[in-house]
Amino acid sequence: MEREVVLTLVRARVQNANLIKHMLATETIMKALARRLGQDEKEWGLVGLLHDIDVELTEHEPQSHSKLGADLAREMGASEAMCHAILCHNEAHGVPCETLLDKALFCADPLTGLITAAALVRSDKSLAGLTSESLMKRFREKRFAAGANREIIASCQQIDLDLEEFVSLGLNAVKGVASDLGL
Repeated sequence: MEREVVLTLVRARVQNANLIKHMLATETIMKALARRLGQDEKEWGLVGLLHDIDVELTEHEPQSHSKLGADLAREMGASEAMCHAILCHNEAHGVPCETLLDKALFCADPLTGLITAAALVRSDKSLAGLTSESLMKRFREKRFAAGANREIIASCQQIDLDLEEFVSLGLNAVKGVASDLGL
């Protein structure tokens, strides 16, 4: 699987620009996690890029989200490990996160929402001045970016990262693609 081919397929299947930005942000966090944890950056990045490829297709059947995504990823040539991570990132299926890859995607997915929301409430609508300290303050505000599940983000401890390190790693990674995200 080549990233540019996968990105082209993502853009062909996903119409919502913000959803594509979320997938790009997840990709970059997953690559940073792979580097930090000594894993395959390409594989982990592709999982992040593909994980929500079926959101629009399953809009009226949300219970199918990630099942179809795993199938689509498999058709594109993804490994079974990649497909399993995509499948279990939606806890509605009751498929447990078993591997480091599974657990990393599970906690990285909602972190992108928290980071994006924190950037968008800044006067400059930018990631440039956002610090991990201010992001941690936002993390503690339960009403802020309520859709970014704090419990799932905090599950980063299952990949042997404390919350502050995980948030900092994610923020720094996303800052590296800020222009692609419009932030």
